[in-house]
Amino acid sequence: MLNDILAAIPWGILLAFTIGPVFFVLIETSITKGFKAAMTFDLGVVFGDLVFILIAYFSTNQLLEKLKDDPSLFIFGGVIMFVFGIISFIKEKKSKKKNLNPEFVADSIPKNNYLGLFFKGFILNFINIGVLGFWVGIIIVFGPQMNMNPNRIILFMSVILITYLITDIIKIILAKQLKNRLTPYIIYKIKRVISVILMIFGFFLIIQGFFPNEKEMIKEKFEKMKE
Repeated sequence: MLNDILAAIPWGILLAFTIGPVFFVLIETSITKGFKAAMTFDLGVVFGDLVFILIAYFSTNQLLEKLKDDPSLFIFGGVIMFVFGIISFIKEKKSKKKNLNPEFVADSIPKNNYLGLFFKGFILNFINIGVLGFWVGIIIVFGPQMNMNPNRIILFMSVILITYLITDIIKIILAKQLKNRLTPYIIYKIKRVISVILMIFGFFLIIQGFFPNEKEMIKEKFEKMKE
């Protein structure tokens, strides 16, 4: 259980810093409407993630049950992660050439219209199909490692979302400072680093799929060293 929790935390942080429309709207909402409004918006975003998780889980569950002991599944999951990272990397390079500079513009939703803010967060997240790809990749990679145990998967996904939410609370509190520090160049660099991390993780998963026996040998040696 502890290993599942520790493995999930970095993914929650990574998800929170995957800069996109949701990131900027969250900062803008915090600055213009306050903490409660920003939290309500963010809960709508998390609800969108929950919907994506359910779609990803039920659409891949039967396939993963059949292939959970097959090393080629690591190759499949690794390729998804690697390609996702490459697409993000190339996309951000094109965005830089267009000199995209996000502006914080207040919308017409009043700060006490919590239903509207919640729905806005949900829609902004749900229309980003890349988020669904992220969750599909997570389930394909980690589901078999947890033997497709529903309790372990629920715990893993819950820790990712809780970590994501806690990180967003910190962002909301530091919103004004973030607004002043998030220059287009820094945003570009953060996006590129995240893309590279995804590519590296995908690459190692592919290697693990091609050389499953070597992984077991390393694991056995590590266990002997602990003894």
